[in-house]
Amino acid sequence: MVPELSVVIPMYNEEEVLPLLVERLRPLLDHTAATYEVVAVDDGSSDLTPALLQRYHREWPSLRVVRLRANAGHQAAISAGLVSARGDYVVTLDADLQDPPEVIPQMLELARRDGVDVVYGVRNDRSTDTWFKRASARAFYRLIGAVSKTSAHADAGDFRLMSRATVDAINGLPDHNRVLRFIVPALGFPSDTVEYKREERAAGSSKYPLLKMVKLSLDSLTGFSAAPLRVATFAGIGGAAIAALFVLYTLVVRAQGHTVPGWTSTVAIVAGFSAIQLLCVGILGEYIGRMYAHMQGRPTYFVAYDSLTTTDGSTGPTDTALPAAPSVRVPAEPRASHPLRGVRSAAPLGPHEQAHTGPAVDGQVALGRDDGPQAEVDDRAQLL
Repeated sequence: MVPELSVVIPMYNEEEVLPLLVERLRPLLDHTAATYEVVAVDDGSSDLTPALLQRYHREWPSLRVVRLRANAGHQAAISAGLVSARGDYVVTLDADLQDPPEVIPQMLELARRDGVDVVYGVRNDRSTDTWFKRASARAFYRLIGAVSKTSAHADAGDFRLMSRATVDAINGLPDHNRVLRFIVPALGFPSDTVEYKREERAAGSSKYPLLKMVKLSLDSLTGFSAAPLRVATFAGIGGAAIAALFVLYTLVVRAQGHTVPGWTSTVAIVAGFSAIQLLCVGILGEYIGRMYAHMQGRPTYFVAYDSLTTTDGSTGPTDTALPAAPSVRVPAEPRASHPLRGVRSAAPLGPHEQAHTGPAVDGQVALGRDDGPQAEVDDRAQLL
């Protein structure tokens, strides 16, 4: 059955905050008058986040786990969740609980009542953010609005509700390096807002350091406007005009019989024009890099595992029961022995498994099983 609501949550090394998220989100959605699924996108976490997700999946049938093979980035993880989500309405929510999940029912009610396609979560109180972050965010949103004519909310991040039509439109876009907080407003679909107070991160540390913020800013600027190219053009025109005036000046001075001494002016002119040229080349390089990435056609993420598509009997989150205590491991069921000496007979291979040749046993070859990337997650889940 297709759920009415999908909640997409990208996660990267969120082992500390994940229990708090489940504790707040599950009872909230259970009391919502809508069928739902929670799509947790594990963005290549290296801590216990994958194992915790498998544990919660066993206990919470509506939790769906999508694991990426490698860390692809926050925006790519959200895109993977949007492709996987099946609901008529899709909410994107970060795992850090700075955006309260308690606002989701209000978003859903507003979308149903007014028939809007997008409901943005807008922060009316950002006192938990630093002054630098608030000031830089507002300045950046003004810049994007001025150069791209995109009316993105300055205090809206990635917490929003979208209709199925909006999600399908986003999934159909050919863009790489998507910045969804600008793509969604650029679609121009009917929208509304819900205000809330932004809280401090419930646990763990921020996954958006300064360098990632700079990269996101560059992707946003070059992805939504050709204004930087026009800046290069205007700088070239201005430089050409100044050069023409300087040539005219030198001709006049020479006609009057005066000499133009000094290397200072020469160095200043050369340095100035060199700076303009380098700036123009750098801006052009940003766009050429985007064109190169688009022509390559490489996917921005690779899905290693999806709990929804795991069939019965294959390697998945429900194959192995949780231990009774953290120090006790559940022994694996013995496999049926093969009549031939030194050869093990394996059960039929699942969709996540590959047959491989194992080490020789008594001069014969033993058949092993490769459970894929999910095997490591199941092993770690045994310890929880």
